Amino acid sequence: MTAAWLVGLDVDGTIILQDETMSPGVPEAVARVRDAGHFVTIATGRSWMGTERWVDALEITPEFVVCSNGAVTMRRVGDSWERWHVETFDPTAVLALLTERLPEAHYMVELATGQRLFTGELDDWTLNGGRMVELDELGAEPVSRVVVVSPGHSEDDFHRLVADAGLNEVSYAIGWTAWLDIAPQGVDKGTALERVYAELGMHGPNVFVAGDGRNDLGMFGWALGVGGRAVAMGQAVDEVKDAAGEVTADVEDGGLALALDTLVDHPAVPQVGTRQ
Repeated sequence: MTAAWLVGLDVDGTIILQDETMSPGVPEAVARVRDAGHFVTIATGRSWMGTERWVDALEITPEFVVCSNGAVTMRRVGDSWERWHVETFDPTAVLALLTERLPEAHYMVELATGQRLFTGELDDWTLNGGRMVELDELGAEPVSRVVVVSPGHSEDDFHRLVADAGLNEVSYAIGWTAWLDIAPQGVDKGTALERVYAELGMHGPNVFVAGDGRNDLGMFGWALGVGGRAVAMGQAVDEVKDAAGEVTADVEDGGLALALDTLVDHPAVPQVGTRQ
């Protein structure tokens, strides 16, 4: 038997397809990994509002869940959840740079409380409980993220925008539906998972993460840095594949399930100091 692994899974393009159905075999594979005694959680760019349903759908009971590209970590308290760790920044300068270059784009910010303020609705956003505001109200207080969606602009367009705008004081990622997601500097899924790993009292290389986007690069780097495993989905761009230690099949072909099953033959025993 081996020590328990911390398993951190991206959602979009990893657990689920673009139509929000599960990737083939994923629920069953997650159940096998969970039942083998490993700590399975989610590490996603989605807000908590858009994440909780997948925790329930996968029938996992993690103590911590990483949301908003690492800016928000949720903690289970009994049958409910608390915002255990939240990173924020002043979005004023970023919003000024972006709105000058993309005045027709839709903008959303997530406050430390989890409330979302937005300038225009798009189907890709989970905005239940959010509030539509004027553009100048978005920067009124610190935020945990800024999201920009500009229909008609591609991922390459966003890369050029980031370079031209000089967004070097914040971390950014580009989602699989070509939106720009901006977090506090030095914050990503990897920094959040590292905090969870320490809080759980885990040690050693037993870390497994999987994802498909540039917003997964941070957690890939952290996992490999502790000697763990980082798995890129088959449809990921070369930059993401190159950063991973392994590449599995496409999400449409059940790539995550195939990768998770490599853990199943190794039932876990708790490490000293870890919490079950």
